[in-house]
Amino acid sequence: MDEQSNQMSPTSDAFHVYDTTLRDGAQQEGLNLSVQDKLTIAKHLDDLGVGFIEGGWPGANPKDTEFFARVAKEIKFKNAQFVAFGATRRPLVKAGDDAQVTALLDSQAPIVTLVAKSHDVHVDLALKTDLQENLAMIRDTIAHLKNHGRRVFLDAEHFFDGYRSNKAYALEVIQTSMTAGAEVVALCDTNGGALPDEISEIVNEIIGVTSARIGIHCHNDAGCAVANSLAAISAGATHVQGTLNGYGERTGNADLVTIIANLELKLGKKVLPVGSLKEAFRISHAVAEVTNIAPSTRQPYVGLSAFAHKAGLHASAIKVDPALYQHTDPAEVGNDMRMLVSDMAGRASIELKSQELGIDIGPDREVLGRVVDRVKDLESHGYTFEAADASFELLLRAEISGAKLHFFTVDEWSTTVDKSANGVVTSRASVKITARGKSYEATGTGNGPVNAIDRALRTGLESIYPELAVLELTDYKVRILEGRLGTGAVTRVLVQTSDGKAEWTTLGVHENVIAASEMALEDAVTYGLLRQGIKPE
Repeated sequence: MDEQSNQMSPTSDAFHVYDTTLRDGAQQEGLNLSVQDKLTIAKHLDDLGVGFIEGGWPGANPKDTEFFARVAKEIKFKNAQFVAFGATRRPLVKAGDDAQVTALLDSQAPIVTLVAKSHDVHVDLALKTDLQENLAMIRDTIAHLKNHGRRVFLDAEHFFDGYRSNKAYALEVIQTSMTAGAEVVALCDTNGGALPDEISEIVNEIIGVTSARIGIHCHNDAGCAVANSLAAISAGATHVQGTLNGYGERTGNADLVTIIANLELKLGKKVLPVGSLKEAFRISHAVAEVTNIAPSTRQPYVGLSAFAHKAGLHASAIKVDPALYQHTDPAEVGNDMRMLVSDMAGRASIELKSQELGIDIGPDREVLGRVVDRVKDLESHGYTFEAADASFELLLRAEISGAKLHFFTVDEWSTTVDKSANGVVTSRASVKITARGKSYEATGTGNGPVNAIDRALRTGLESIYPELAVLELTDYKVRILEGRLGTGAVTRVLVQTSDGKAEWTTLGVHENVIAASEMALEDAVTYGLLRQGIKPE
């Protein structure tokens, strides 16, 4: 570590941040990565500044073999070193004659991480060999790879279970690995059932009886993967493995983003290049786009809700100092504070939300009171503005100006759904619109009534407001709310719209789902016109 800056240089050996998203993370149910996906994610991980990127298991499947070949030709890492993952030689086979070991060398990766059994029961039942042969497999494979110029790390699989079962043998696995030339022995909580106190105690014991460099690899089956990783580091581990966003089999691996943020912001350990942590939010969400797995809104540090505040009491305190209800500055990880508008909102919540939206309420406290009362009333009838900032902004502007923003009026609308003899279902909509003092009629067809109304509405308005041509309906969500007082159920609809530069969400609430949708679409178009700089009538 540079004593002058106390800042880790890229791929410094002082502390290892080791990512296994492309191998262990890819084992998550429903996560399927193409070779191009893996190349894209590898570049994102390098941008984050991790020291080591485990690319997969070359030779185990054609996809990983191709990936390693393309990485060698297409990617020049600026921060990370590339790692191949594989197993020790098979029982009673020379390392040089084992095809999988040869594939590790053929991958051209400068570092190889070997997985080896450290639990005596697994050696017997899974490998179907004896304990001494397992040690020979570890020793021979490490020596073979070292003789071919590779750095070698070792993942001691099921280590904590093995340590409980046969402490002497688990320690012998570490000693054998170190003597053969492994630079790191990562202790794996493969089944994810350990707890922080146990992890801390065992890591501390091991560091006290061996000179091996110890790493940690945790799974999240007991919900403790991040805590266990930090406990191991506090006990002396200097190599931590995890996956971006906590991807992985069953309940996932330790979330590397959370670990890194805790190390840098809570423990003062600078483990990334300067400024890289501020890219965490962007990269976390960029990778989520590639995996096509919706990011968790409640993910620590980088979730959309990580710094979202709803309670009026919180908002009042945040007006004084955001640190009163935030454990760290969201800007440190590239995130932002958000205010949520709900029936819990007070004056402070509304005031802060208006500031967030760039709207000056002004000194009139009566306006603020009206907005609070209006929000609470609407929420009691099924509205919720937490995920519909655009509709809230329109409400806010209406209360400030004293009148609803008026670009057009939908006087009438109707929809029909037809099924042809060949089974094709077509939705049609017609609308009557008044805009700029004139009446217009328009029709539209779509794959559903909402899509049809959207097209009809914009068809009718585009001759007056050609700026609407860039608008596109991008998402549509319906929630059926609980019926009240024996009446029919109330439906809440959220509509997401884009103009190619930004997206916004609007809502409508009605007992009829089409009516609720039409209300949300009206708000969406109105907000779109506002964004285009059009002045209301």
